[in-house]
Amino acid sequence: MKGIGKLRMTRKAASMAAAMAGVALMAACSVGPDYERPPVTVPAAYKEATAQGGWKPGVPQDDIDRGAWWSIFNDPLLDSLERKIDVSNQNLKAAAAAYQQARAVVNAARAGYFPTLGGSGSVLRSQSGIGSFSTGSAPLVSPPAQTTFDVSGDAIWELDVWGRIRRIVESEVANAQASAADLASARLSLQATLAADYFSLRIQDELRRLLDSTVVAYTQALEITQNQVVSGVAPPSDVEQAKTQLETTRSQAIAVGIFRAQLEHAIAVLIGAPPAEFSIEPVKLSATVPGIPPAVPSTLLERRPDIAAAERRMASANAQIGVAIAAYYPTLSLSAALSYAGPSLGNLFQTANRVWSVGPQLAETLFDGGLRNAQVEEARAAYDQEVALYRQTVLTGFQQVEDQLAGLRILAQQAEVEAAAVEAAQRAESMILNQYEAGTVAYTSVITAQTAALANEQTAITVLGSRLTSTVGLIQALGGGWDAASLPTAGSIGWKVFP
Repeated sequence: MKGIGKLRMTRKAASMAAAMAGVALMAACSVGPDYERPPVTVPAAYKEATAQGGWKPGVPQDDIDRGAWWSIFNDPLLDSLERKIDVSNQNLKAAAAAYQQARAVVNAARAGYFPTLGGSGSVLRSQSGIGSFSTGSAPLVSPPAQTTFDVSGDAIWELDVWGRIRRIVESEVANAQASAADLASARLSLQATLAADYFSLRIQDELRRLLDSTVVAYTQALEITQNQVVSGVAPPSDVEQAKTQLETTRSQAIAVGIFRAQLEHAIAVLIGAPPAEFSIEPVKLSATVPGIPPAVPSTLLERRPDIAAAERRMASANAQIGVAIAAYYPTLSLSAALSYAGPSLGNLFQTANRVWSVGPQLAETLFDGGLRNAQVEEARAAYDQEVALYRQTVLTGFQQVEDQLAGLRILAQQAEVEAAAVEAAQRAESMILNQYEAGTVAYTSVITAQTAALANEQTAITVLGSRLTSTVGLIQALGGGWDAASLPTAGSIGWKVFP
């Protein structure tokens, strides 16, 4: 009967605890401000995109993979190199590991939704007293040793009445989403860096090709000069001037190899390959400058991963305000313990050997010297800081787009003018060389014409390289093929407990 009575008491206590937990959860609320994205000033259109005679929108290319934005350049080698970044780039692997850490932190925070269970078991062999002597010559008698078996378990569950745990989870989920955006930002940056390095390398190949062909032309000019000297039409100094021009150009062609080698090494590291085991064969540059429609500025907030990361950190900081405010309220938890102790393992789990306890615990800090006030102020200031950083990130994004649009607009104008200059310089060079052969001009005029023609051709190639890298910069400034909708949801980060 006593055992039955204890069992009834156990059930009654458990029912009371469950009822209290249910009431507490039903009445639970999350203290602190709910997150709302702060407004930012967004222009109606990009200034450079609407400049007089400025931006010419590109023709839509729906067949291009929006993620593989570099496909717009139609370069198979660039495409294969870009795809190796996800596989072998170590900086990207580090960013991916940081995201996995952030996911693990979310799971650690969500563990607070559940009770903590513990258990222990022990076997204790003990003996009391030192024994006693009986009358006569009887030997020393010791009391018998005793063995005690003990098995116990306990549980404690903090009821999230004020939403402290939920705010912590909310903050860590936002941090994990920010980490995912950081990963996307790192990937985009590496892709853009590789594309820029690749086009810079190809421009070096074009410069080397130009200089090599110029060396051939200057060699022919030297032969003409030597013939003129043999014929007595020109002085020997003309030959030395022609040799100087030729050797200077050869030196320039050799010097191109330094920067090209450095770019090749940089590309090797970007794709995770040892520079000694990687090389790119020189080929003629086939890429052209594509048109990139910049869309409207408002889409930039969703298209750039760095802006998304800043916005998610702002949301995380907002949730931390609720965590700090929750410290003002008492902590309510349920605890329970159950143990069995007895001299026999076979009869251990009997009602007579059982000891149990269950009940709520309420804890409140009565005085902390202003600690909680300071923590709330700190959390609010941290949120204000993240708001300012978010708005600055947005402004920087607009600046970068405008910079690249301006660069492309001006470079397009320069390329058009430079093409005319190259054509004119080539005609002038040909005419003056013919005049020199006819003996009507000095060789200094030939050198001047040759120098002008080479300089203009070099400038034209450099402008082409700047236009290609600026196009890459514009694509990066616009967010590449990324979109904020690709951020992981709260439910996809680890496991989901509550909606």
